[in-house]
Amino acid sequence: MKNLRIGIGFDIHRLRKRRKLVLGGISIPYGLGLEGHSDADVLLHALCDALLGAMAKPDIGQHFSDQDGKYKDMSSVIFLKEVKSIMQREKFKLVNIDCVIIADEPPVNPFRSKIKTNIANILSVTKNSIGIKAKTTEGILSFSGKGIVAYCVVLLAKLK
Repeated sequence: MKNLRIGIGFDIHRLRKRRKLVLGGISIPYGLGLEGHSDADVLLHALCDALLGAMAKPDIGQHFSDQDGKYKDMSSVIFLKEVKSIMQREKFKLVNIDCVIIADEPPVNPFRSKIKTNIANILSVTKNSIGIKAKTTEGILSFSGKGIVAYCVVLLAKLK
């Protein structure tokens, strides 16, 4: 049991015009996209932070600074692939992922399976080790309709 490590990640971005909406590395057809230095994929950012945290590594901003022009508009899939490389070098194996996406709009549920498949393919794991849930605020939070939030929890096993 002492070889198990838990990590949690969180991210939030505002929605704005003239941006493509990307969640879990999948393009979502919608009139607004997430504002950020990279593609602003809140789900992959939260997942990267959860994985890095479980390995006791610095957060995503320390690895892929928004002050560095080379990451401008970069796909967050590249960030997740780099985090996967760190996991492999450090001899960690993914046990499972559980994520929550909070968005009043657009509806995320129709894309959950595609997002899950994409993350599984990137991390070379089975889809049944990934949980993706989509929730709304039902209009009661101040960011309602203006942004998207993601939380991820991961369990890693340290290999010998």
